[in-house]
Amino acid sequence: MKITVLNGSPSGLNSITLQTVLYLEALFPDHSFQYLDPGAKIRLYEKDFSQCAQVLEQADLILFAYPVYTFLVPSQLHRFIELMKENHVNVKGTYATQITTSKHFYDVSAHQFIEDSCDDLGMKYIRGLSADMDDLLKKSGQKEARDFFAYVLYCMDHGHHEPARYPFGYVPEVSDKPEIHLPKPSEHPLIGSTVIVADYEENSRLAKMIEAFRAYLPMNSSVVNLRDFPFRGGCLGCFHCASSGKCVYTDGFDEFLRKNIQSADAIVYAYTIKDHSMGSLFKMYDDRQFCNGHRTVTMGKPIGYLVSGNLHNEPNMAMVMEARSEAGGNFHAGIASDQTDPDSEIRRLAEVIGYAVSHQYNEPRNFYGVGGLKIFRDLIWQMQGLMKEDHRFYKKHGFYDFPQKKMGMMLGMYAVGAMMSNKKLNQKIGGKMTEGMVMPYKQIIEKARQNKE
Repeated sequence: MKITVLNGSPSGLNSITLQTVLYLEALFPDHSFQYLDPGAKIRLYEKDFSQCAQVLEQADLILFAYPVYTFLVPSQLHRFIELMKENHVNVKGTYATQITTSKHFYDVSAHQFIEDSCDDLGMKYIRGLSADMDDLLKKSGQKEARDFFAYVLYCMDHGHHEPARYPFGYVPEVSDKPEIHLPKPSEHPLIGSTVIVADYEENSRLAKMIEAFRAYLPMNSSVVNLRDFPFRGGCLGCFHCASSGKCVYTDGFDEFLRKNIQSADAIVYAYTIKDHSMGSLFKMYDDRQFCNGHRTVTMGKPIGYLVSGNLHNEPNMAMVMEARSEAGGNFHAGIASDQTDPDSEIRRLAEVIGYAVSHQYNEPRNFYGVGGLKIFRDLIWQMQGLMKEDHRFYKKHGFYDFPQKKMGMMLGMYAVGAMMSNKKLNQKIGGKMTEGMVMPYKQIIEKARQNKE
C-alpha cells in the first residue's frame, strides 16, 4: 500500500509528530511511505504543485501529520490544502486519516477541520490519532500508535470510513443575500478604541460590513488589513520567543501586534469564511501571535467577529470563535454574519462592544476557557524553566490554582466524608446536607436585601 504523509510541521524532520509516523513505518515495513513537507516547503509548493499532485493522486492513503496550532492546523498545512483544491487534485475515493501531537488544547477542532476538508475532496476519512507530545516515549503511547494504525488498515480492508458530516449535502451559500446598508455614523460620545483585524478585498461584501460596523460603533476604530502586512512566513514553532518574547522573524510583526492591535480596548476579527475556516492568511496571523506564548495578554477586553460566508453550516468554526475568546479571558461579544439580517447583527455587535468597553463588562469563563486554561496551567508549570515569560505571567495573575493548594476545602471534605460514613450521623444529618450547603448563599442574599433597603 502506498501511503503519502503530509508533514505539516514547520520543524520538518525535527517534528515530534513525524516521529510517530516514522515509528509506524518501522513497524509496518510491508507498506510504502512517501513524504511531502508542506510545513517546511510551502513556499516551494506554491511555485510548483505538479509533483505534489502526482504523489497525492497515486496514494492509497493520505496521512495528515501535524502539531495543533491555535485551534487548527498550522497555516502552512492550511495553505497546502488550499493548493490541493486550487489545483483540482483528484483524490476522490482515496482513504485519509491524521496524526496530531498537542497538549489536547482544541485538538477536536483541528481534527474536524481536516475531516471536513477530506469530505470536500471526496476522500474516505478514518478517525485519526490525537496524541500528547510525549506519548511515543511511553509504552502505552507506543501501543496506542500501533493499535491506531492497525485499525486504519482494518478499515481500509473492509471498506469502512466515517460518514460525511453533511449526509444530505453541504448547503450552498445563499446567492441572494440581504443588502448591507450603511448607517449614519454614531452620534454617541466616543468611549474608547476598537481595532478591526481583517482579511478582505476592497469593495467586497466584507469591506461593506466593516464600514457599516464602524458607523454603528460608538468608539474610535481602525482597520488592519492583513494583506498589507509584509509577513515573512508562518510560525515556525521554534520556541525562540519562549524566553525573550521576541519572534525570530525580522518582519516586525511582534512589535506591530502589541502596538497596533493589542493596545486597543476591543478587538474585532473580520474575514470571509471559506473551506471551513478563516483562510490561511488569517491562520498565519493567528499562529504568529505565539510571540506572546501562552499569555492571555488581552484578557478582559471584548472580542467580536464580522463573518461573511456560509457560517450556518460551520459549527466547528463557530465553536473556535467562541473558544478563542473564552480561552483568552475575553468577553465574547458575538458573531455578526451577512446571511440573514446583517444590518441588525452588525448593529448589535457594535452596540454590545460599546457597552462592554464603557462598563468594563466581562463574563466568567465557560468550559471552553476553564478547560483550556487548566491545560496550559499544567504545561507552563512543568516547563517554567523554558517558558519563563509565560511562567511570570501565570504566577502574577494567579493562574496556578492547583487543587492541592486548597487544603482547607480538602480537609473539610474529609470531615464531611467521615461523618457520612457513620450510619447514625448519616441518618441524622443526611437530609440536611443541602440545607447546610445553601446556608452561606442565603446569607449573601440577605445581605444584598439589607444593602438595597
